[in-house]
Amino acid sequence: MQGTPAPNEHETVGAYALGILDDAEATAFEAHLATCEWCAQQLDELAGMEPMLAALADLPGSGAPAVGESLSAKPSPRLVEKLVDEVAERRAQKRRRGFYMVAAAAALIIGGPLTAVAVSGSDGGGNTTVAASPAKSAFESMPDKVTATDPTTNVTATVAVEKKDWGTNAVLELNNVTGPQKCSLIAVGKNGERETVTSWSVPKWGYGVPNAKTQEAKDPLYVRGGAALEPNQIDHFEVMTFDGKRLVEVPA
Repeated sequence: MQGTPAPNEHETVGAYALGILDDAEATAFEAHLATCEWCAQQLDELAGMEPMLAALADLPGSGAPAVGESLSAKPSPRLVEKLVDEVAERRAQKRRRGFYMVAAAAALIIGGPLTAVAVSGSDGGGNTTVAASPAKSAFESMPDKVTATDPTTNVTATVAVEKKDWGTNAVLELNNVTGPQKCSLIAVGKNGERETVTSWSVPKWGYGVPNAKTQEAKDPLYVRGGAALEPNQIDHFEVMTFDGKRLVEVPA
């Protein structure tokens, strides 16, 4: 490690994992990350936290802003620190179920107003701006990818995976899906075991819609999560709605 980092540089790993740093802050942290093995390990352990942000918008009493409001504030350092600590503790207690605990941790922590993401635009699927996510970069760097399109729903999904000591790190790219609806990525083991890798909310204008009127709707969704199953133990992945409809199945 080159020199001694400022005390708050290690703490920034949680905000970076949530994708809430601005460009300057993210660049500064990435410079520190290149020389800090501890932060690199923590960032790897916190993979999959981004989808939780979408879920926060629907939590009762969360105080999430309505679409159309301008929002510039970010979560307080204390909230980010509490969230990271809660996730780490729950991962240690129940690693078998891995990343689905992130949403539960958020529900336990948040009891009042929360400023999580920056949103602006209109109800009609207008401009929505969120902090840049590291999920897309992770997806592009992972060589092991499989793509499938459902002939009925026309939803296309690509799942990138890599083996980890704790199981499987997975990043999903999702296209041609509209909302509003809530979805999950499920890993189905060769033994029939089903594990929730991650979950998210789809706005009514959707993700990866080719003929959409806005760039936000044209862009694919990238979400990251993990499963306790190892890659060679997974038979396939399913993108499911919360009401039980399968949108697409991707072989492992």
